[in-house]
Amino acid sequence: MNFNQDIFLNNIAQTTPFPYSISIERAEGIYLYAPDGKRYTDLISGIGVSNIGHRHPTVIKAIKDQLDKHLHVMVYGEFIQSSPNLLAQKLNEILPPNLNCSYFVNSGTEANEGALKLAKRYTGRTEIVSFRKSYHGSTHGSMSVSGNEIKKAAFRPLLPDVKFITFNTILDLQHITTRTACVIMETIQGDAGVRVPSKEFMLALRKRCDETGALLILDEIQCGMGRTGTFFAFEQFNIVPDILTIAKAFGGGLPIGAFISDKKIMNCLTHDPMLGHITTFGGNPICCASALATLNVIQDEKLLDTVEEKGKLFEKLLVHAKIKEIRRIGLLFAIDFDSEERVNRIVEKGKELGIICYWFLSHPYSFRIAPPLTITHEEIQESCALILKAIDNS
Repeated sequence: MNFNQDIFLNNIAQTTPFPYSISIERAEGIYLYAPDGKRYTDLISGIGVSNIGHRHPTVIKAIKDQLDKHLHVMVYGEFIQSSPNLLAQKLNEILPPNLNCSYFVNSGTEANEGALKLAKRYTGRTEIVSFRKSYHGSTHGSMSVSGNEIKKAAFRPLLPDVKFITFNTILDLQHITTRTACVIMETIQGDAGVRVPSKEFMLALRKRCDETGALLILDEIQCGMGRTGTFFAFEQFNIVPDILTIAKAFGGGLPIGAFISDKKIMNCLTHDPMLGHITTFGGNPICCASALATLNVIQDEKLLDTVEEKGKLFEKLLVHAKIKEIRRIGLLFAIDFDSEERVNRIVEKGKELGIICYWFLSHPYSFRIAPPLTITHEEIQESCALILKAIDNS
C-alpha cells in the first residue's frame, strides 16, 4: 500500500492548494478508516455519492457477479447486454411514462452535456436558459450553463447564447421564449447552499416551457436517488421534466450517469447526423450492475420512508448560538455561519474529531451535510455531538 503524501500532492493533479488530505484505507457503511485505524464518519457521502453507504453488500455482490461474466465489450449502443437492459427497465418502472429512454454516460457533467445537445438537436433552437448561482459541472458546456462567474472567467469563451435568470423568481420566466431550446435547472440548487424552489414557481416554470416549446431539463445529479425523501426531487413539485439528468449516487460508488427522456425525443440523436452523441465507456456493464443494485436497495430497504424523520432529528440536535441558519430538504443540509473563516475552522476541527463535513464551492459561509440514507438514529446523535463540539472550538 502507498499513502505517501508527496506522491499525492506532486504526481496526482490537484484541484486546490489545500486538499482535505486524509488517507483512507477502507470504507464500510457510513465510516471511512485511515491506515492507522482512525475512523471518520462520512457525513457528506463522498459528495452525494454513497447514498446507501459505502460498500453495501448487495452492490458488492452485483459487481462481483458481473465481473464473472464480462467487463467492457463494445462502445455504447452497439451490443445488447443484460446489465444495461435491466437497468433501463428498472428506471422505466420508477420514472413517469415520458421518461422512458435512458442514455448511460460516465458522470454528471457528461449527462448534462448530452442533455443540452439533445435539446438543441430536437428543437432546432440555440438559446439555453439557466439560473444564477447554479452548478452543472466542469466541462465546457456544463460550465457554460453554471452560474458562478468566478469559476468560469479563466476559461472563456464558453458556449454562446446562454441566458441566466433568477432562481425561484416567477417574473423572470418571461425570458423563456420561442427562441429557447431548453431550460436547465437543478431541482434543488445544491452548490448555492441548498435552495429549494416553491411549488408555485415549479408549476409556472413547467407551464412556461410548455407554452414556448422549450424543453425542461432537471438536473438531479446531487438531489436525486432519494436524497430529498423521494426517489427524485421533482416528484415533490407535481411536475415532470422533458429530460432528467442523474449521476453521483446513481452508481452506488461506481461512475455512471444518465440523461433520460422520451424515446421520440431521444431518437433524434440517431440520424442527421448518425452518432449524434457517442461514448466509449457509457453503459459499462459493471457500473450498470452496481446502479441497478443501488436502485433495488433504496426500494427493498425502504430507505425513502425514513429520510424526513432523520433530517428532522439532525435539525433538532444541531442547535447552537453560532449557527445562523439551517436550510434542509430531506437529508441535504446547508448550515450557515457568520464567516468563511469560521466554517473552515469547523471543518478542520471536525476532521480532527473524526467527523467529515465539507464546504460548498460557491457558498463559503456554509458547510454541507448529506449523510448516507442508511445512517441510524444513534449515529445521527453521535455525529451531532461531534459537530457541536467542533462548533464550540471554532
